[in-house]
Amino acid sequence: MRKIMGAKVLFFFALLSFSAVSAFAQDEEDQGLVMNFYKDSCPQAEDIIKEQVKLLYKRHKNTAFSWLRNIFHDCAVQSCDASLLLDSTRRSLSEKETDRSFGLRNFRYIETIKEAVERECPGVVSCADILVLSAREGIVSLGGPYIPLKTGRRDGRRSRADVVEEYLPDHNETISGVLDRFAAMGIDTPGVVALLGAHSVGRTHCVKLVHRLYPEVDPALSPDHVPHMLHKCPDQIPDPKAVQYVRNDRGTPMVLDNNYYRNILDNKGLLIVDHQLAYDKRTRPYVKKMAKSQDYFFKEFSRAITLLSENNPLTGSKGEIRKQCNLANKLH
Repeated sequence: MRKIMGAKVLFFFALLSFSAVSAFAQDEEDQGLVMNFYKDSCPQAEDIIKEQVKLLYKRHKNTAFSWLRNIFHDCAVQSCDASLLLDSTRRSLSEKETDRSFGLRNFRYIETIKEAVERECPGVVSCADILVLSAREGIVSLGGPYIPLKTGRRDGRRSRADVVEEYLPDHNETISGVLDRFAAMGIDTPGVVALLGAHSVGRTHCVKLVHRLYPEVDPALSPDHVPHMLHKCPDQIPDPKAVQYVRNDRGTPMVLDNNYYRNILDNKGLLIVDHQLAYDKRTRPYVKKMAKSQDYFFKEFSRAITLLSENNPLTGSKGEIRKQCNLANKLH
């Protein structure tokens, strides 16, 4: 009997030890997101991405806008896992081809960055981290703040095209809808106001704003701004494939700055959500504060981008490290 009891005790302690070692190993394997995740496995990774973004920006200025849009369109849809970058297959539609992704481009240059990183460290750096870090460097290229961001994301294996509309606000969304969607990610009202400051750069296709011009001009628009919009968007039903657009900010179209907030307070916002942002009682105080202080805008923008970049990432043994950003490894 004593031998049996002794054996049971030894087995119990052995089981405890095994569980503790397993838990420790699991913790060691999955650190989650951390600063400088690749310091041992690929110490040059962040520098390579930074250099590639700079080179691409010199050749193609609009790449910086693309990197900034990518982080919204990927990280806001369930997980920051580079699902946005996956091509369509026979079984699934790419997120890139959904209505919400209208106007997204330059995906081939993400592959350029990935190839440069792969030459240094094959199979180590995820496309999800490349997407996030290229957005950070794109923000700097546009005159915005440098934002320290954690790394260690892994890549998803499937497109999330079927749920894109549940997570990404439409250009006609009410401000309440926008606030609710971002609140679900832990981003508060000043954070949302700051994120929409990304409308300071780039352009809006006429398809997205003609409803404010035809059949009648939206009376909320500044009369001074309307002639320019009508000149740029002369067709009531514009061709989606035509290059017909209005710069989001005519004053500093290539600079991420707080001019956007002054514009929307002057009724020069192109989208309905821009106008609502300026006049809704929940958001207006922050709009006015950001219009006065670029430092405050940058502080809130940095905080919101950080939260967005950390939205439900795949880490540890989840997901994979894609060999090519537009294809899951099983299809590579």
